[in-house]
Amino acid sequence: MSNTKDAPAKTADKPASPAPAPAAPSARTPTTIPVERMDYAEFTGPARKRTQSMEGFDPEYTDIVDYILRCTHRIWEEKNIGLIYSHYTHNCTVYLPNETIYDREEVVEATLERIVTMPHVGMASQVIWGGDDKAGFYTSHLITTVGRHTQPGPYGPPTGRKYTTRGVADCMIYRNRIYREWLVGDTLSLLQQLELDPMPFARAAAARIGAALPRDAGIRSRQIGQLPPVDHADIAIARTPAEEATLQWLHKAMNQRNFGEMRAIYDPNAMYHGPLMAELTGVEAIIHQWMGVFGAIPDGSFRAEHICSTEVEEGGTKVAVRWTIEGRHGGWGQFETLGAPTQRPLRLMGVSHYHYVDGKIIDESTVYDEMSLLVQVLAGEMASEGTVAD
Repeated sequence: MSNTKDAPAKTADKPASPAPAPAAPSARTPTTIPVERMDYAEFTGPARKRTQSMEGFDPEYTDIVDYILRCTHRIWEEKNIGLIYSHYTHNCTVYLPNETIYDREEVVEATLERIVTMPHVGMASQVIWGGDDKAGFYTSHLITTVGRHTQPGPYGPPTGRKYTTRGVADCMIYRNRIYREWLVGDTLSLLQQLELDPMPFARAAAARIGAALPRDAGIRSRQIGQLPPVDHADIAIARTPAEEATLQWLHKAMNQRNFGEMRAIYDPNAMYHGPLMAELTGVEAIIHQWMGVFGAIPDGSFRAEHICSTEVEEGGTKVAVRWTIEGRHGGWGQFETLGAPTQRPLRLMGVSHYHYVDGKIIDESTVYDEMSLLVQVLAGEMASEGTVAD
């Protein structure tokens, strides 16, 4: 986890420098499957041989990207849910935006319920990774899910409506087993596409888990007392120049509120794929999107918690950042479902994938769930009314 450090004050404001152009492809680049440009059937054939050291992994997996893609497909699409027992540790921890699971059996039960009540196909968009089989791998897996609401379940009687949502799974993996995972989906987008009112579902979730939700979420933790935010980001979690540059510009934009610095980082025609299936083009639209997040959480502190990167066959480098924003619902902005400012403490968990080419971001995919914030606001209301137990 990244904690901001004090640094000498700069003598003059300077625009953010573009991220350094990615280095020449490393030795690891050709060893993993280029999922963005291959059909699933192409890399599941029997002729593929192992291309990466994978000590302790099942022999059918050729590399860490292949492991993520194929075990996900086998569990979810082929419905071999029992593979969870050989692909997760018994004491795995799974972090959701508002909940945490500490037991493999809960993962099995939740997977079974999801497949039965919401039949769907989950397609991998990209896998960004770091690490190795000796120290353990870290992967950030962007998924596009397409389904149709045909079964009764947690969202009521079937509506028959089709839906498409995005999600990210960040996994820590050692010897064939996931032992820690962060899952971020987009429940609000799903409900909107099913034409369902999110409020009753949010109230039910708030009543069920409200006591565990944030009561005082990192208020103004981006600065100390009356001092301005520190000049430089903590880059201790970075392993490459591109990762360091990413952490620096994120700090300048998100914590120092210098959103205009993003013009030096993004290609003018960059694309943004975001929550509620937003599809935007152009750096100005991307800047406005992020300003809207902090418009709703004006004292929000942005904290990068993990970063990894991969050189990609299609050119350039892809960087994955898992992050948290903490603050209060103190303004109007991106989150329309929250309504008028409530001053409730909020914690937003998200993941962003950035594709750099020649030092500029040409593509961003960001996933967070506005529904998780609505649940937190409602839980705060219930607590003040005495309807959520402490």
